[in-house]
Amino acid sequence: MNKGYLALVLHAHLPYVRHPEYDSFLEERWFFEAMTGTYIPIIKALSRLSAEKVPFELTISLSPTLLCMMEDEILQTRYQKHLTKLIELSEKEQVRNSHHGHLHWLASTYRDSFIEAKEIFNSYGGRLTQAFLEFHNKGSLRLITTSATHAVLPLLMSEPKAIKAQVNTGITTFENIFGFTPQGFWLPECAYVPGIEEHLRDVGIRYFFLENHGIDHANVLPLYGVYAPLFTPCGVAAFGRDQASTEEVWSAQKGFPGDPEYREFYRDIGHELDIEYIKPYIEDSVRVDTGIKYWKITGPRSEKDFYNPYLARERAAHHATVYMNKRIKQIEYLAETMGKEPIVVATFDAELFGHWWYEGPQWLDFLIRKIAYDQSSISLVSPDTYLDIHPVHQYGTPSMSSWGHRGYFEVWCNGKTDWILTHINECTRRMSILGEKCGFAPPPLIHKALNQCVRELLLAQSSDWPFIITNATSEKYAARRVRDHVSRFHYLADAIETGQVNETELQKLEHLDSAFPEADYKLFMAGS
Repeated sequence: MNKGYLALVLHAHLPYVRHPEYDSFLEERWFFEAMTGTYIPIIKALSRLSAEKVPFELTISLSPTLLCMMEDEILQTRYQKHLTKLIELSEKEQVRNSHHGHLHWLASTYRDSFIEAKEIFNSYGGRLTQAFLEFHNKGSLRLITTSATHAVLPLLMSEPKAIKAQVNTGITTFENIFGFTPQGFWLPECAYVPGIEEHLRDVGIRYFFLENHGIDHANVLPLYGVYAPLFTPCGVAAFGRDQASTEEVWSAQKGFPGDPEYREFYRDIGHELDIEYIKPYIEDSVRVDTGIKYWKITGPRSEKDFYNPYLARERAAHHATVYMNKRIKQIEYLAETMGKEPIVVATFDAELFGHWWYEGPQWLDFLIRKIAYDQSSISLVSPDTYLDIHPVHQYGTPSMSSWGHRGYFEVWCNGKTDWILTHINECTRRMSILGEKCGFAPPPLIHKALNQCVRELLLAQSSDWPFIITNATSEKYAARRVRDHVSRFHYLADAIETGQVNETELQKLEHLDSAFPEADYKLFMAGS
């Protein structure tokens, strides 16, 4: 007998990184690695489950920037070349390791996986978006999205038009690719302040996700905590993340990914082998990960044993059983306490599965199968299905919250990043003035320039740039991206104001920053 529900929610997002002005660009590898490590392995897992008619319901959020990159022909072509290089490298590795049986076998498995990735990619004509749509149409996958460039919306509250542009552009991008309006919305960085949900209601969103303390500190006592949604005053439902069901998956220290049998992420032949040997397969002689990793985590010691995929697969199956049994006990206890069917919402960055935790897609496959066939106490469900089953819930206003360090936007607004807000707020105000000045029917060239201004502003607002700066990873690149988009915005704004828009220069910017073909400056006009 079903006692309650588990909602597995994967949020797939990458910043918009596309540099057609170069033959190749180092940071574009972020996209290529996620395609090979996460998105294609998830599609493979879903394909197996679907072919074998395993019943399940999974929710995946695809960000508009990621969707734009998946649909971009330049990146599709470059990803093809990237896979071709990986296949060539793995074949060279077979030869290099011909004297070592285990490493030769591992190189062969990598070669086979890269070939399979290329076949899957080509089977959809390079458009992986259509693979996700296929599973959505079958009813096993619920697709949702987020704001245009994953901006931290509470930090834009002083300029409501900026929030409207982020939300509306994101939804329109999703609709143009998939042909339907999503019911759910991933609040970027789970960042919330009261009132944001009104923008979601206006575009037909039914529910969104919050960190647990957003529900726990609501203006009413949440009777069921995060185990039931809270309807906000405007009628949009807020689902809170359950920490207990997520930490053991994402935490490398406390969770499954730290198991000694799993593949070691931090050792890759791109950093291990002679530079002249590896040089043709990396960018500009900069050592980067290739995806070919021969070692397992082993333990805390620096010396690592060789990776065994079969032993790792067994651990993934075991951990799926452990996770399922814990959720059964949790949900059975909650159902008895609450007197109704609870929903446990487990939210994750999709890139954890496969890219960071190599065995993650296997674990997900095992978990879905075990829930379908090895028990009868819980069911996998999407939040919108749960709302269909249980339409009546408590009303209240969640509290200001986010995930990340300390849980209140500090990762994105601090002494290292506050300069970004100064720039984007100035650009937002200028965008509104430009829109009002030009009206609803400007000349075609001015119209195009205004829409390009919107693209530059949206790209400058991305949450990824302050996140990267705060964590000091690719700090110079992130800061440069903000400054580039801001300067391009002001260049176009100056040209619009003086009536001197250069069509050739505008076309160059449209080629450089081509995200969101549906970007509309009218979103910044009064009464729009």
